Amino acid sequence: MTAQLLTLSTPDGPFTIIARDGAVLASGWTAVAGELTGQIHPDLLPRAYETVAELPGISAAVEEFYAGNPAAAMAVPVLQKSGPFRSHAWDMLRTVAAGSPVTYTEYAALSGNARAVRAAASACAFNAAALFVPCHRVIRTDGSLGGFRWGLPIKQSLLERERQLAPAARA
Repeated sequence: MTAQLLTLSTPDGPFTIIARDGAVLASGWTAVAGELTGQIHPDLLPRAYETVAELPGISAAVEEFYAGNPAAAMAVPVLQKSGPFRSHAWDMLRTVAAGSPVTYTEYAALSGNARAVRAAASACAFNAAALFVPCHRVIRTDGSLGGFRWGLPIKQSLLERERQLAPAARA
């Protein structure tokens, strides 16, 4: 199977997307596609990549996010594969409102098991589709950022961008 590869310029640096059939397989703030492929489940891993100038709907959603409309990224289909808890946890991340981050404990409860904080944190760590599955919206109980695969300065920038949105624009 062949996937499409696109790198966009964003205020937070290069953002690369690997997609297939209109769905995001992996994405993140890097210009190196190889930094994304390790997060893709082996059953979904493409055999070949075609560099494209645009990914209809997907690249527009990234531009919309940076223009102040994070809801557009939540509407983009994502294709990830894992066990039941992690898959459900990824779905639940997409329900966390922009500008209203949750703690890892709250995220575990949202994912169906309030005591599964480590499993919830693991779902964030193994999320291949950054931005489209907004793991940056999960923080520590003390309000500190916690971790982020693409670096804490990018996580802080994303959270600050979302915090500044008018309540009507949050998604």
